Parts: sequence; C-alpha cells; structure tokens
Amino acid sequence: MIFVDRRGTPVAIDTESASRSEVKLIEPLLAKNTLQNRQPERLVYDKAADSDPLRKRLMENNIDLICPHRKSRVKPPTQDARKLPRFKRRWIVERSIAWLHNYRRIVTRWEYHDYLYESFVILGCLFTLLKRF
Repeated sequence: MIFVDRRGTPVAIDTESASRSEVKLIEPLLAKNTLQNRQPERLVYDKAADSDPLRKRLMENNIDLICPHRKSRVKPPTQDARKLPRFKRRWIVERSIAWLHNYRRIVTRWEYHDYLYESFVILGCLFTLLKRF
C-alpha cells in the first residue's frame, strides 16, 4: 500500500500479506506517515474502505474518509454525496503507482524476504522523488 499527498509524492508505504483486509491496513499505513507533524485532513480511498468503524476511528483523529459506498450496503449512507467529486482525483495515486512500475524489480516480487522487497520499494520512491525535484 502507498500513501501519497495531493501531488503524488510518496509519503508512506507498507507491505503486508495479500490475505488481510484493506480496511485493517489503512491505519498502520497512516502510522508510517513520514510527515509526523502533519496529519492528512482527508483520505481518499476506493470502495474497499467503506467501513463505519473505520470512519469513526478516523474521525476521532480528525481525518475525513472520502470513499463511495458499496452497492451492497445495507445501512443508511453516512457520507454526504457532495464530497465524492474529490474521489475523481484518485488518478493521482494510480499515477504514483505507475511511476513505481518503471522499476521492474518492484512490479514482480522476486525477493523471498519482505524487508528486501520493501527496501526496493523505498528506493523506487526515492528515485521518483529525485526525478521530480
């Protein structure tokens, strides 16, 4: 998982097993934020984050979760539809992931140990930052 700012600059990354739910991975990713003195005001995510307990926990930290509700949602909607146009900016995250896919070793995980793979992803993020500035 990757956490980027509004310009697509990588701020935090986290590698986990593919079997864990994405809802459980969001908060540890936010804890790895390299800008410790600045918490995000808004978090834009896809439908996988549509969880009322997650929304409550993020609101306790003054983070507004912006994600569309799932079609199979039974509970009444908790999000105002006026915030959803911000969801259209999610392409910035996809572009940042595409920048990391320029490095072949990151696209396919060749390493046996997860710490080696995460180190190569960090190195790819650093190269991406150096190209931008």
